[in-house]
Amino acid sequence: MIISSMGRKAEILLHLFLVLNEITMKFVKIIMWYAPFGILFLVSGKILEIDDMGNTARKLGLYMITVILGLMIHCFITLCSLYFIITRKNPFKFYYGCLQAVITGFGTSSSSATLPVTFRCLEENLRIDSRVTRFVLPIGSTINMDGTALYEAVAPIFIAQLNGRSLNFVEYIIISLTATVASIGAASIPSAGLVTMVIVLQSVGLPVKDISLIFAVDFFLDRIRTAVNILGDSIGAGIVDHLCKKDLIHQNHDIENQIDNDI
Repeated sequence: MIISSMGRKAEILLHLFLVLNEITMKFVKIIMWYAPFGILFLVSGKILEIDDMGNTARKLGLYMITVILGLMIHCFITLCSLYFIITRKNPFKFYYGCLQAVITGFGTSSSSATLPVTFRCLEENLRIDSRVTRFVLPIGSTINMDGTALYEAVAPIFIAQLNGRSLNFVEYIIISLTATVASIGAASIPSAGLVTMVIVLQSVGLPVKDISLIFAVDFFLDRIRTAVNILGDSIGAGIVDHLCKKDLIHQNHDIENQIDNDI
């Protein structure tokens, strides 16, 4: 606003910011082009360090099964029970209405990129008030990372077992709390959980370099936990809509009365 109010005097500064923006975008584009090669060499280097490849692959497979099983339990037991207890409605009908958003989230690995589809599913398929969706979903896609929190709690335990280290009860509590806080700060972009996982590993003194091994399977697990994140956001919006239904109807009547009085 200040730059625009100064007119021609601020053109030099405006051009400076525009050039800096172009430089940043080109720099990010270069990083995005070379990132797959960097990840390839990270994973390859970690694989070459492994003595028993068969045993490590078996552990990595069990790790994937554990993460997927935990996400399914959270999705079909925890979230369903929470929705049914509060609303007394069938959660699977609710899930069916969100199906397109879940599939889009699985394909994009980003809950923010899926927001337009999620809005349409909740408002058109499930008839949830737009005032609720426009408030709950953007907040949920930013801080409600329940799938990511579960993933970031399991990964440090896997890395500890991979290094032959036993964790005590206090360290499990630290991992749970740190994973929850770190998931809130995770960006809603693909594989953002790997970045915040560094905080969780450092909190219990586990080697950060072992994250490179998880890169090999993260592309698939990231899609599943994104789908769970979207379902969690949608369930939250459904519950808020149910609890605020009477207030929203009353507010609609007040608005209609105000319009009639103005006319």
